[in-house]
Amino acid sequence: MQKLILLFGLFIGLSFSENLLAQKKPLIVFVCGDHEYSGEETLPILAKELEKNYGFDVKVLKSYPNQNAEKNIPGLEILKEADLAVFYLRWRQLVPEQLAMIDDYLKSGKPIMGFRTTTHAFNFPKGHESEKWNAFGEFALNSPPGWGGKAAHTHYGHNSTTDVSVIPKAKKHPILKGVSPNFHVSSWLYRVLPDYPTKGSEWLLMGKSVNPDKAAIDNPVAWVGTNSFGAKVFTTTLGHPEDFSVEAFQRLLINAIHWELGLRVPKKWKGKIDINVPYRGMVN
Repeated sequence: MQKLILLFGLFIGLSFSENLLAQKKPLIVFVCGDHEYSGEETLPILAKELEKNYGFDVKVLKSYPNQNAEKNIPGLEILKEADLAVFYLRWRQLVPEQLAMIDDYLKSGKPIMGFRTTTHAFNFPKGHESEKWNAFGEFALNSPPGWGGKAAHTHYGHNSTTDVSVIPKAKKHPILKGVSPNFHVSSWLYRVLPDYPTKGSEWLLMGKSVNPDKAAIDNPVAWVGTNSFGAKVFTTTLGHPEDFSVEAFQRLLINAIHWELGLRVPKKWKGKIDINVPYRGMVN
């Protein structure tokens, strides 16, 4: 009888533990530090929305002491616990110990999301021990490996904006559920073609430059795929702070986060998020 009671207790304990595990909220870690586009202001608002209305745990990390601090993002240890890492970086030069924490996350094969300047997240001098990180965009996000260079990664001028449209072949992708087939954003279009996104990526959105400062071609502005670590990727070259006030862009991001985590995109849109962050530009 005692054995039966013990076995029953063990069964109840295991069931309770499994239920706790099933109820664990996915943790999304946002890593910010981009000089120019106020990711440290827009992403916390997005994070709060995900926590309040979509049932996620969130953590926002920022360059210290401000967005221009290139060598320190405190708290990267939390990446060990993350279910999804979202990066909005530009030309960082983090110390090896912090790079190792990002490296561990990448090697885990867990999903990753990147905004705009994260295509050129790092900028170490030639010959530096961490120079390989300059290609973060390519090996982590299927984007060009840094700014300029052989990939000729560039944009079409600060006085331009971008018309965005859903690529017809991708219109049934879950990330595009409820996303307007055409919308306009303030981001000046990034050139990633002809060699990027990397082979095997699926393009979701196409951008057309409005008022470009040079001859312009249409370029993909959002794609998904599998990176060199076998992880799911969502990358967008959009991310001007005014883009975050556009409902179609907001819905794209909420959908993408669910998709990255292997969850169904929300059946019901919770409504437009109040994100009104002005463009700061390069300010010391």
